[in-house]
Amino acid sequence: MASIEHHVLDRPEFDQQTKLLIVVSPYYKAIAENMVAGAKAEIEAAGATWDLVEMPGALEIPTAIGISERMSNFDGYVALGCVIRGETTHYETVCNDSSRALQLLGLQGLCIGNGILTVENVTQAEVRADPAGQNKGGGAAAAALHLIALSRKWGRQGKGVGFKPASEYQLAGNTRSTTT
Repeated sequence: MASIEHHVLDRPEFDQQTKLLIVVSPYYKAIAENMVAGAKAEIEAAGATWDLVEMPGALEIPTAIGISERMSNFDGYVALGCVIRGETTHYETVCNDSSRALQLLGLQGLCIGNGILTVENVTQAEVRADPAGQNKGGGAAAAALHLIALSRKWGRQGKGVGFKPASEYQLAGNTRSTTT
């Protein structure tokens, strides 16, 4: 197969503090570690900061991002994981459902870089995860950074960064009415 060079956009610049949450499934630990390394490097190169949470599998990543969006103040999210084809149709379920859930969150306005690898074998995953190679972790972080820059360009006010103090969020059912 012929190799074709692809174009990489210039890294966005930020004049305000920017913080991303990296949500990773370390199911395949070495692959996940490489992807996280690539994502961290890209985020730091843009002058942004990051926090990291781990989830058991790729299906839990969108839910973790949704929870974080409701209960935190991150500007964007980087979804990292790896799904390798096995002997059953579970592969298709995990690939399709995790990707669709991330896409739906993105359509709601969340700035998410999707770096969940969907591959046929471990060798393909290793090549894609390698920060010195295809660096898909760094690419997912770059995608999130570009989405943050776009949302700021079009007027979205920053939400602050990091996790909200417990006093700033309200759990369902804990509301009081001031009307009688």
